Amino acid sequence: MGKIKKNYLIYFIMLAVFSGMIYIALNGGERFDHLSVAKVPSGGVVNDFTMFQHIITSNLNNPFTVLLLQIIVILFTVRLFSFFFKYIGQPGVIGEIVAGIVLGPSLLGYLFPGFFGFLFRPESLINLQMVSQIGLILFMFVIGMEVDFRILKNKINETLVISHAGIFVPFLLGIISSYWIYEKYASQQTSFLPFALFIGISMSITAFPVLARIIQERNMTKTTVGVLAIASAANDDVTAWCLLAVVIAIAKAGTFGSALYAVGLTILYIVAMFCVVRPFLKKIGNLYANKEVINKTFVGFIFLILVFSSTLTEVIGIHALFGAFMAGVVMPSNFGFRKVMMDKVEDISLVFFLPLFFAFTGLRTQIGLINSPELLGVCGLLIAVAVIGKFGGCTIASRLVGESWKNSLIVGTLMNTRGLMELVALNIGYEMGVLPPSIFVILVIMALVTTFMTTPILILLEKLFYKGKEVISLTKKLVLCFGRVESGRDLLKIYDLLFGPRLQQKELIAAHYTLGTDLSPMHAEQYEEDSFNLLNKEAQKLAVKVDCRYKVTDKLVQEMIQLVQTENPDLLLLGAGSNYMLEGGTTMISMLGLFRNKITNITNQVKCDVAVFVNRNYAKGEVALVLGGNMDSFLLFYLESLLMNGMTNIHLFVFEGDDQFTKRVNDLLENYPESVKLQPINDPSEISFKPKNGLLILSNAVCEKVAEDKEGYEALPSLLVMSPKNS
Repeated sequence: MGKIKKNYLIYFIMLAVFSGMIYIALNGGERFDHLSVAKVPSGGVVNDFTMFQHIITSNLNNPFTVLLLQIIVILFTVRLFSFFFKYIGQPGVIGEIVAGIVLGPSLLGYLFPGFFGFLFRPESLINLQMVSQIGLILFMFVIGMEVDFRILKNKINETLVISHAGIFVPFLLGIISSYWIYEKYASQQTSFLPFALFIGISMSITAFPVLARIIQERNMTKTTVGVLAIASAANDDVTAWCLLAVVIAIAKAGTFGSALYAVGLTILYIVAMFCVVRPFLKKIGNLYANKEVINKTFVGFIFLILVFSSTLTEVIGIHALFGAFMAGVVMPSNFGFRKVMMDKVEDISLVFFLPLFFAFTGLRTQIGLINSPELLGVCGLLIAVAVIGKFGGCTIASRLVGESWKNSLIVGTLMNTRGLMELVALNIGYEMGVLPPSIFVILVIMALVTTFMTTPILILLEKLFYKGKEVISLTKKLVLCFGRVESGRDLLKIYDLLFGPRLQQKELIAAHYTLGTDLSPMHAEQYEEDSFNLLNKEAQKLAVKVDCRYKVTDKLVQEMIQLVQTENPDLLLLGAGSNYMLEGGTTMISMLGLFRNKITNITNQVKCDVAVFVNRNYAKGEVALVLGGNMDSFLLFYLESLLMNGMTNIHLFVFEGDDQFTKRVNDLLENYPESVKLQPINDPSEISFKPKNGLLILSNAVCEKVAEDKEGYEALPSLLVMSPKNS
C-alpha cells in the first residue's frame, strides 16, 4: 500500500471512530433536557424553517452584521463614484465625498427610506463613527509624514507670505461674514466667539493631499509653480492645524481667558514633540533605516507613540486628530523609514477607513435643509467669501513675492482646493455643537464646489496664457515609454542598435508612467528616481542625453498619445512581453496594462513610426530583418541605418515586390555586399532565424501572419515589431 493511500485509510478510520464516539456522548446527554428551557420564536407553530428564519433575522439585526453591511455598501459606492469622477477629470476624492452624501438622507434616505432606515439606523451610527475616527487618526498620521520640511526650508520666504495670506485673509472674511449668519442660524445653539472662529477656520484650510495629487496628474511636480504650490500648501497645513487646535481649545473653554490654559499646554506639547520626541525618533530611525525590514516591535512602538499623542491632545482639549498629525510630522525624515511606515498605513486608511468617514459625513449632510431663498443666499455668500479670501489672497500674495500673473493665478487656484481636510474640520465643529446642521451642510457644499472648480480653472488658465507659438526642433526626436525599470534600459539599447553613434545627435525622451493618482508626493519623488536609475546609467555608457519624463496618471494610453502628439518624434518605442501578438494572451506592454488593442489604438492616433520590442532574452546577438513586399518599404530606412552603423552578417528575408521596391533593395545590397545575407521567401513560415539571443525586425502586418502559427512564433528570438506612421 502506498504512503498516500495509507494516510487516507488512517484518516477515514479516525473520522469514523471519533464521529461514533461523539454521537454516543451527545445522546447520553439527553437526560438533562428536562432541566433546560428552550428558546423558541413566539407566535404560532414552530418548525425547522421558522426557526431558521428567526436565526437569519436575528443575525441581520446584530450590530456587528449591520456594521459589515454598511461597510460593504459604502466601499462599493465610493469606488464607483471615485472611478466616475476620475473619468471626467476630477480628483477621485470628490467622488468619494459625493458618494457619502448620496448614501445619506439627501438621496438614499429620500428615495428608499425603508432600506435607509434598516442600513443606517440611528443606534448603529455610533459604531460607524468610532471606526471612521480610527481611520481619520491613521490618515492624519500619514498627512503629517507627507510634510517635507526640506521643501518648506527651500521656499520659506515665498511660502510664508503666500500660505499665511491664504489663512489670514479668508479667516478675517469668514469672521466678518458670520455677523450676517450668527443671529438667525446659530445664536440658539452656540455663542458667537466659537461660531465665528469655526467659520473663519473653515475658510482657511487647504486640502494638501488633493492639491498634491492634482499637481502630479498635471505633471507640474518639477515646475517652479508646482513646487511653490506644494510648499505653500504644506506650510498652510501645519499653520492651519495649529490654528484649529487653538480654535477648538477656545470653543471648548467658552472664553478666550479660560482657553489660555489649554493653549499653554498645547504649546508645551508641540515643544516636547519637536525637541524631545523628534530627536529620539531620528536616532532610532537612523538605526532601523539600514535594515531591510523594520521589525514588528519597532512598528508597534511607532503606533504606540501615535495613539499616545492622539490621546494626549484629546485630553488637553484640542482633538485627537491634531495629535495624530503631529505624530506624523515628528517621524524621522529619511525616506526609507517614512516609506515603510506609509506603506503600512496609507492604503488601509485611504481605501478602507476614509470611505466610512465620507459616508458618516454624508449621513449628517441633509441637502434638504437648504430650503429657503435666505439659506441659498447664505450658501452663495460663504462660497464667494471662501473663493475670494483663499483664491484672491494667495494670488495677490504670489504676485507680490515676484511671481508672474499666470503662476500667481495657478497658485491661488490650487490653494483654493479644500476637499477632505475641510470635512475633517467641519465634522469637529459639528460634533462640538458649534456648527448647526444647516450651516454644516452649506460648508460641505462649499468644500465640494471649491475643490471641483480647481481643475476647470487650471485648464482655462492654460488656454488664456497659451502663446500659440509652435516650437520647431532642428534635432530629430526619439521617444521611448516603459514601465519596468529594466525595460527602460533595454529600450535604450535598441535605439543604440538602430542608430549607433548618430544617437548622440538626436533628442531622446524617455517617459515612465505610474498608474494610480493616489500615490503620495513623497513616494512619487522616490519612484521617479528609481525608475530612471538603470536607464541613466546606460545613457552615461553611450554618452547620450536623455530627457526623462515622469507622471502619475490613470489615463495611460491618452498620456502616451498626448506626449507623441506634442513632441512629434520620428519613432516611438515601447516594450512588450514575450507572448505579444498571440490571440487571447494576457501579456502587458511594459507591465502597465497596454494590451495589443491599446497599442493599436496608439499606433492609429500618432503620426510617427511605432516599434514594439518583444524581449525574449535579447543580448546583442545576430540581427535579421523581414521585408514583406511593398508595404514594408519603410523598413529599408532602418536596414540602411544598421548597415551605416557598421553591422555585418544581417539576415534579410524578402518577399517579392514591385520593380521600385526591388530596385531599392538591390541598391542597398550593392552598397553593402558583404554585410547582408539575402534569402527570398514566399511565406512567413519560411523565416528560418531562431538564435536565442538574436533580434528579428519585422513589420506589424508580417508579425500578425507569423503569429498565426503559435509554435513557429514562440520559437522566434526577440522581436522588434514596427508600424509605419499614419499619413
